[in-house]
Amino acid sequence: MDIKTNKESPFASARAVAGYLDQTPLKVPGLADLHRMTMLLLSERAQQDARILVIGAGGGMEVRALGEAQPSWSFVSVDPSASMLDLASQSLQSMLDRVQLQKGTIDVVSEVGFDGATCLLTLHFLDRSDRRHTLKEIRRRLKPGARLVVAHHTSGGGNAVQWLTRSAGFSDRTGSDWDRALHSGKAMAEALPILAPAEEEDLLRDAGFVDVELFYAAFSFRGWVATA
Repeated sequence: MDIKTNKESPFASARAVAGYLDQTPLKVPGLADLHRMTMLLLSERAQQDARILVIGAGGGMEVRALGEAQPSWSFVSVDPSASMLDLASQSLQSMLDRVQLQKGTIDVVSEVGFDGATCLLTLHFLDRSDRRHTLKEIRRRLKPGARLVVAHHTSGGGNAVQWLTRSAGFSDRTGSDWDRALHSGKAMAEALPILAPAEEEDLLRDAGFVDVELFYAAFSFRGWVATA
């Protein structure tokens, strides 16, 4: 999922990749519902034979969810982590005939005219400058009126550590160890360039998107739909 250009991917380790498909649904509230909402928001503008751009292969999770719900859609999915692309290839075996996987960032995608795009659980790895660049390049590759759906960690209501701690507590299925959750929340706040929701919306508009609307909120996670 990480598309950071100047740092090693957090999914470079075999351990992180191996546990990704099992652990992510435990960390993101309503992940399956987030995928379904993403599909519905894209399908408002996408045709039956839509071509969808997916930034951050994510082990293939969102591509699989979108592809199963929309059997006539095809996908271009990029990720700088070869291990994550390998995982995506394994999990998408039944639909690889309509999925193109590319190693790299948005900049490796030469195709334009996409009918929709997603960037889920990815932008929180990027600093403001890289986010702006990524969003502008996504916008440039979309058809006018196509939809972009993004979702990732934010500072929530304003206190990033507090909201990230709540998210960490949600992912801990062994109990309610708030000391451990606070440690995780502080670590994430230090490691990730977390932005406030208003800043996220400003970046989307600065990249050329209109009709920026919040559709998903779960502790530190926020999701927006925007129109090219």
